[in-house]
Amino acid sequence: MLSGLLRPDQGEAFVEGFSSTTQQEEVKDRMAYMSQRFALYPDLTVDENIRFYADLYGMSSAERHERTELLLDFSTMRPFRKRRAGQLSGGMKQKLQLICALIHKPQVLLLDEPTNGVDPVSRRDFWRILYELVGEGMTIIVSTAYLDEAERCERVGLLHQGQLIREGSPAEVVEKSGLHIISVYCRHCIEAARILKQQLDSDQIHLYGVRVRCDDPQAMISRLRKWLPDAEDIRQERAQLEDIFMTLQPPDDNKDLLLSQVAQGIDPPQGSAVVTEGLTRTFGTFTAVNRITLDVPYGEIFGFLGPNGAGKSTTIRMLCGLLTPSAGSGQVAGFDLQHQGERIKTRIGYMSQKFSLYEDLRVVENIDFYGGIYGLSGKQLAKRRDWALQLSGLEERRSEPTADLAGGWRQRLALACAILHAPPIVFLDEPTSGADPASRRLFWEIINELADHGVTVFVSTHYMEEAEYCDRLALIYRGTMIASGSAAELKQRHHDGLLFQVTVQQPQRYLEGIGALDQVTDVALFGAGLHVTVRDADAGQRQMEDFFRQQHSDAQVAVTQPSMEDVFIRLIEQARGDD
Repeated sequence: MLSGLLRPDQGEAFVEGFSSTTQQEEVKDRMAYMSQRFALYPDLTVDENIRFYADLYGMSSAERHERTELLLDFSTMRPFRKRRAGQLSGGMKQKLQLICALIHKPQVLLLDEPTNGVDPVSRRDFWRILYELVGEGMTIIVSTAYLDEAERCERVGLLHQGQLIREGSPAEVVEKSGLHIISVYCRHCIEAARILKQQLDSDQIHLYGVRVRCDDPQAMISRLRKWLPDAEDIRQERAQLEDIFMTLQPPDDNKDLLLSQVAQGIDPPQGSAVVTEGLTRTFGTFTAVNRITLDVPYGEIFGFLGPNGAGKSTTIRMLCGLLTPSAGSGQVAGFDLQHQGERIKTRIGYMSQKFSLYEDLRVVENIDFYGGIYGLSGKQLAKRRDWALQLSGLEERRSEPTADLAGGWRQRLALACAILHAPPIVFLDEPTSGADPASRRLFWEIINELADHGVTVFVSTHYMEEAEYCDRLALIYRGTMIASGSAAELKQRHHDGLLFQVTVQQPQRYLEGIGALDQVTDVALFGAGLHVTVRDADAGQRQMEDFFRQQHSDAQVAVTQPSMEDVFIRLIEQARGDD
């Protein structure tokens, strides 16, 4: 409605003083819109896509050339200008789409979930670009399902069932909520969450980071210490926007029954579900996957991490029998990757990175189609169909075209179809991309329920808080495995006491100043604050505290353990340096 693409039934919007209903051309001249779905032409190069959008805006050749050169440098996309858009990684596609939106110098930029499916390194680059644009005077409106990103905005509006229910700075919105949050820090968060579910209402517990909502913080801390004696730390923390979001969700009285049905009919064997030795895939002269060796037992949640274009999806497609390896060997569910790809498909569930359902079919028709492929029929199909509709939350929308579903609902439907036939091994390629916090929480409860019943869950994700909930992780870069181990092991290897958490309002204002300090080697946005790496811990802390005193800012500076996002970025930057 703001962009003029949809006419409101009531009310009116003004952009730069022009009405979006009666002065659409004036609005379009001053606005750029980056839609939720990829809006580039995959067969055109980077240069050709930019030229096409410049022509749409009627830019002269000289004006277009000057603006293109500036934006290519601004976004670090210059080396890829001759590459086709369809051959770019997810992060580079998002950058190119942003360049196309900015080609005509808009005053207002609308971004609809711009970082879906983008790895942490590319997300960091994307937000750096946005802050530079704001510094030049541009107004940016961002919609996002990732509320750590919303914490970085100057103002936020929370929508619930079409109503604007909260508005203000992130700090104001959190303060007005009156929420009290206790965080539990421990090595085995999933185990801790299970223990707490037996003691508390499930809607009090947030799976990520094991965060507990309560009325009396001190009483809750005492109870948590009794229930979780092995926890490393239990303390009260500032509520986050995601905590507020979760309080808005209606209680799901059927969830426990639903979760109890997730693993119905599954009887996984013992031993290894996935075994590979030197698994390799080449396309011409390009090596997409280079000598990957894995051994994943039944009942394990195995996280597969890496930046866009690292080879995660190619590896998963080989393991699913969809691609034949160029070299190496492996087995999935006891079947050989080179010669028994069709047998593998009968023993696995697969949810692909791109939406894998048929948009022209109705919701229930997609379920029936996948049920038929997996050999379900009659009463068995009817029972699983009802279960899938419950799992996806689409009982009331069963007859709607799948194309009409928002991204998060599609993901839930795709997951339900992937496990419709109760497979012992499930491959999930970025299953929560675009899903809201409540849906992501449900996804991981389902994943844990599957693993508890012996199902192997092989999952790739770009969201590092999700990586914390995998039993083991492997990180690949340019097709090669560069690290593996549990989240705790990987963080311990990179904990050198030189990483600081800075808690401060509007942290983006201090990025440049902190980065210029001689003790600082790296600074990045992290949730609602900053993560800063220094050369010397004591000298670095003094320097930062002096800086904030001079800025008359009430900032808290403290040593912190690295998060999985910190570890991911450090390992990828090391690998790039080695290249």
